[in-house]
Amino acid sequence: MSEYELKPKYIPSNDDFDVIVAGGGPSGCAAAIAAAREGAKTLLIESTGSLGGMGTSGLVPAWCPFSDQEKIIYGGLAQRIFELSKAPAHIARDALDWVPIDPELLKRVYDGEVVKSGAKVLFFTFICDLEKRDGRNVDVILAANKAGLTAYRAKVFIDCTGDGDIAAWAGARIETGGENGDAQPGSLCFSIGNADIYGYLHGGALYGGDRSSKIYDILKSGRYPHITSTHLCCDIIGPGTVGFNAGHIWNADNTDPFALTEGIMEGRRAAASYRDALAEFYPAGFGNGFLTATGALMGVRESRRVVGDYVLTREDYLARRSFPDEICRNSYYIDVHMNKEDEERQHKGEIEIDGMGMRYGRGESHGVPYRCLTPAGLDNVLVAGRAISCERDVQGSVRVMPVCLCTGEAAGMAGAMAAGASDEVNAHGVDTGRLRRRLKEEGAYLP
Repeated sequence: MSEYELKPKYIPSNDDFDVIVAGGGPSGCAAAIAAAREGAKTLLIESTGSLGGMGTSGLVPAWCPFSDQEKIIYGGLAQRIFELSKAPAHIARDALDWVPIDPELLKRVYDGEVVKSGAKVLFFTFICDLEKRDGRNVDVILAANKAGLTAYRAKVFIDCTGDGDIAAWAGARIETGGENGDAQPGSLCFSIGNADIYGYLHGGALYGGDRSSKIYDILKSGRYPHITSTHLCCDIIGPGTVGFNAGHIWNADNTDPFALTEGIMEGRRAAASYRDALAEFYPAGFGNGFLTATGALMGVRESRRVVGDYVLTREDYLARRSFPDEICRNSYYIDVHMNKEDEERQHKGEIEIDGMGMRYGRGESHGVPYRCLTPAGLDNVLVAGRAISCERDVQGSVRVMPVCLCTGEAAGMAGAMAAGASDEVNAHGVDTGRLRRRLKEEGAYLP
């Protein structure tokens, strides 16, 4: 690729904020709310036109479990967002696990909670570059939108991009995928309307983890080449409407714009194929169904992982380990989706792989240390969401929305504390005892 020298250009600057949060998914929303609630002047920058990320623009049809099979453990802001979004009439008020999502309602919930906190929101804005003040601090981020380029300064930057963009660009050490660098496949979620709900509920198995599921017949038929995986999860998200998290899209690298573009186009083709295949193989539920929407965001399970002061390990997960600086608990199973080659071998019956991985028993969970949110070598940057510091297997557990909300709240609160310090800003030096006390006061589950 050729390089061009651009002429110097005046770029307006803005230094009105103490804390800037990059990315308006679950972790970013929680971070912005928490930082503003602690008194920090906070800006939340989001590249799309709505908050919520995968639960809204991405059309993920259900929340992952909020309980450890005994009680809710994702408390604080996570619990509040979850409970405010549980309005559809077909959802039991005491439901905690795999609760369907109404994406339009959830958009309004996030809007309301972020605005109420006092944080400012900037939609349709991409963070495209940054400058460091010295070897350990980000000084300026460069954001692009219809107003052009603007340089934003803040005391603390919270990276909730999902891909660790700010941390990576600032020089933090990162890891990607497995031993060969390949990341888990993505999925483009979609919804089918005009479904016969009675037929859907009584017409046989659909979930891909059930060997009697119609998805195996669809694959065996060979008539739908864009359907290449048995991965299929679905939930009733409204009257006559079923939301799907289905299919695998390989090589949809969220940090490669060309690969991501190709992947999301393939996802739309696959969604149309699912509608047609379900109408043929599951007519009781979907004979008259039509594709109502596909996600505006690719469902990305994995990209960069930022190496922090502590790397949460598989051994920590298996030991149900607790930490003196833990900022939340997690009980979700290790859910690492297999690569393309293994999935093809599984379809042929050559191997058996438990793609759902390790599961906990009732009441079991592990802690997530604050040190997983602090990138090694950067003093005024925090990371929350799926890019926190952990081994790959553990990332397959902590990447889901309830955990992201909790790590986001902790990062926002810590960011405000660091920004308000009387001496030099240092996120590594936040008093974790004070942080944990404040999290508990706001309803966090921290035994």
